[in-house]
Amino acid sequence: MAELRVFPLSCVVQKYAWGKIGLDSEVAKLLASSDPLAQIDPDKPYAELWMGTHPRGDAVILDNRIPQKTLGQWIADNPGCLGSKVKETFQGQLPFLFKVLSVNTALSIQAHPNKELAGKLHAQFPEHYPDANHKPEMAIALTPFQGMCGFRPVEEIVAFLQEVPEFRALIGNVAAEQLERSVCNDPRGVSAALRVCFTRMMKSEKKVFVDQLNMLVKRISQEVAAGKDTSGSSGKLLLQLHSQFPGDIGCFAIYFLNLVMLQPGESMFLGANEPHAYLYGDCIECMACSDNTVRAGLTPKFIDVLTLCEMLNYTPAPSSSKVFAPTQSRLDPCVYLYDPPVPDFTVMKIEIPSSIKLYLISAIDSASILLVLQGTAVGTSTAAISEMTLRRGSVLFISANESVSLHLSSLDGMLLFRACCLL
Repeated sequence: MAELRVFPLSCVVQKYAWGKIGLDSEVAKLLASSDPLAQIDPDKPYAELWMGTHPRGDAVILDNRIPQKTLGQWIADNPGCLGSKVKETFQGQLPFLFKVLSVNTALSIQAHPNKELAGKLHAQFPEHYPDANHKPEMAIALTPFQGMCGFRPVEEIVAFLQEVPEFRALIGNVAAEQLERSVCNDPRGVSAALRVCFTRMMKSEKKVFVDQLNMLVKRISQEVAAGKDTSGSSGKLLLQLHSQFPGDIGCFAIYFLNLVMLQPGESMFLGANEPHAYLYGDCIECMACSDNTVRAGLTPKFIDVLTLCEMLNYTPAPSSSKVFAPTQSRLDPCVYLYDPPVPDFTVMKIEIPSSIKLYLISAIDSASILLVLQGTAVGTSTAAISEMTLRRGSVLFISANESVSLHLSSLDGMLLFRACCLL
């Protein structure tokens, strides 16, 4: 029997409390359409679909001719499937974790350490930092998607310090004036002043910031009730986050961080030490395979304030600089590449128009994971033996240097996402 190197996967769903509920969730919809026997609970959150080999969500192989039960076990026994460069560079491990997220309430404001810091944190505090890897991430919007990412331009932060007295009281006049004066300074002076202000906020005593936050929320609520414009204080976002995390320091972080709105197909890349939070919407996410997160707010979990304030990238930049569009492949007009500035992963969006009935998913020198978002097809491959029925929610593992032919049966084409590692 020929070796099976392309096969379908059943992937793990994480039901974190912040996920969208029931069939409002893109994760739940994908699960329901891929598995007719799946029971979707209308009252439960469906937050994340994990496609990969992470120990907390190793994908199950849906081909009983394969003796290994999970993708992680199979790759450990067949490391050549990764492709020669990937196998060598990442020590025989699949270097990425591919996900779908459905966000209903905000995730914690967080940052991920670079490789050097991850190694130190893991050695010192393994209970909080479970591995020694970095965790760059990329989010690609499936629906209109709201997030926070990176420090705002200083002019915007200064405007909030002047417009929001409760915010200024929390930072203190000395630090606020230092930031105001730094606007004309060199970038290092700006970063230093920004670090002082953010650290003052993060280290403020709980009673102090809760009192200021309550005063702010009361004032904004009264202004909203009176029909006033609260955009100068980001009133709408403040009330949204306060309703989800009352009394949380993260509610003040909106005055430091860019609000980023992604339209479907747009993406943002979150490099090491970049503060960020997802607020609402559905997205594809790809990341290096790590669980290292340093949290800053909007969370009941452990907040490591010292590490966070030390590690952050205090470079202000406009929100538009955080959004990046894919580039169309020169080899295949159906393929759009999201290629971030890290070696661990690349994501391809494959849009097949209805006029095409036979499409070849080309071989690349990397293992890849393919997710069907729209459309139906029968997939064939010399490395799969039997035909594979692909529909919305289907997930396929494709070994390096293997191709898959899609015989489309849907009238409106197909939309697929493929995660891989292009070294």
